[in-house]
Amino acid sequence: MQPRTSLFCARRSAVVSLLAIPLLLAGCTSARSPAAEPTPNAEALSHVHGISVDPASTRILLATHDGLYDATGDPAVKVGDSNIDLMGFAATAEPDVLYASGHPGPGSSLPNPVGLIRSDDAGKTWESDSRAGESDFHALTVSGHTIVALDGHLRTSTDGTSWSTSSATFTRAALTGSPASTVVLATTENRVQRSTDSGTTWQAVPKSPIIQYAALVRSTNKAPTDAVGIAPDGSVFVSDDTALTWTTSGTITGQVEALTAAESETGELTIWAATTTAVQVSTNGGATFRPAVS
Repeated sequence: MQPRTSLFCARRSAVVSLLAIPLLLAGCTSARSPAAEPTPNAEALSHVHGISVDPASTRILLATHDGLYDATGDPAVKVGDSNIDLMGFAATAEPDVLYASGHPGPGSSLPNPVGLIRSDDAGKTWESDSRAGESDFHALTVSGHTIVALDGHLRTSTDGTSWSTSSATFTRAALTGSPASTVVLATTENRVQRSTDSGTTWQAVPKSPIIQYAALVRSTNKAPTDAVGIAPDGSVFVSDDTALTWTTSGTITGQVEALTAAESETGELTIWAATTTAVQVSTNGGATFRPAVS
């Protein structure tokens, strides 16, 4: 679903508000955490770093600076008892397997930064995979069988342990990919960058709009061809050719912090955007949005 206050910050006064981000892991214990408590931290939920929605169950997960929350209902429910500041967050093809990165919370035995962490129980507990004490991946996604992450360097890994460094020259970006595709998108302050080999090589998309948040549309039964993007001023863009061309769809109000989208088995597109006040949803291709939970 990307450093939150850098990339576009210098342009906030001239354009509107700019870059942060989308489009889940590691823990300090292997024991199952206590049942989630319905006591959402308002400050945490106003500071979202990533959002994930399972295409089959439509479960909404929010990665915040105070840990992971299930925002499918009202009130949102804390998942597990970890307070890890989840700066980077990525879902996989398996609903219970998540990757993340960031900083340990109070009482955690994890190093700072936590590197790449992984959860095999839908975010209840986390375990360290690699680069503990080395990397704070502000941008993180899964593309095919590859993890693509950004900690100042664009890195890729097929096993979560060993990493290769890409020759990509952009150092700040929001990343989005899909377990069902090798296409990865990076939103930068100039234009969208696109990779077709899971982050190994990149090319700028000619005439792409300046997009702050992007999401490849996830599906339960096929590789994505659709993508959604939100500009700093709230303009919504859609693409039906994996981000090669874009058209304007609508607008969204509020300060967007993370974005995701999914297509149902019948082809219906749903877009979810986490703002500083609520999760908003669009079921008409981004033309209009409403609260996801009423």
